[in-house]
Amino acid sequence: MGRRFAIAVARFNELVTRELLQGALAGLHAHGWRRRTSTWCGFRGRSSCPWWLGGSRRRGRSTRVICLGRGDRGETAHFELVAGEAAAGIREAAEATGVPVTFGVLTTETLEQALDRAGGKHGNKGWDAATAAIEMASLLEQLPKEAEP
Repeated sequence: MGRRFAIAVARFNELVTRELLQGALAGLHAHGWRRRTSTWCGFRGRSSCPWWLGGSRRRGRSTRVICLGRGDRGETAHFELVAGEAAAGIREAAEATGVPVTFGVLTTETLEQALDRAGGKHGNKGWDAATAAIEMASLLEQLPKEAEP
């Protein structure tokens, strides 16, 4: 697979995000991906992904991005604010840059729920995000190219 992928992984909640990263790498590898066609970056929190995505695309370093992270509800409204802003920011960065992005950010109530989705009884959402990135890349390659102005 000659496609270039970037994996943006939040370091916050690393117990879970490390498993999401392993799932994403396994998913890409299972579909023929080789490490030399990608980059990955760890950043502090899930809300940093949009900023990283824009900078990565401006430097021409990736053509598809997989964003991975995790947030817990907690006892304050902070969860809704950060989770919503992360989702909106990733969408806006993807639209602005034209980079296909998959959203592998878990928003769970408990650590147990997160672990269940990061390789536990509900599979690995990192794998799912990687598979979605591959499918999106295949779809985009099949679409007609825009004519040059």
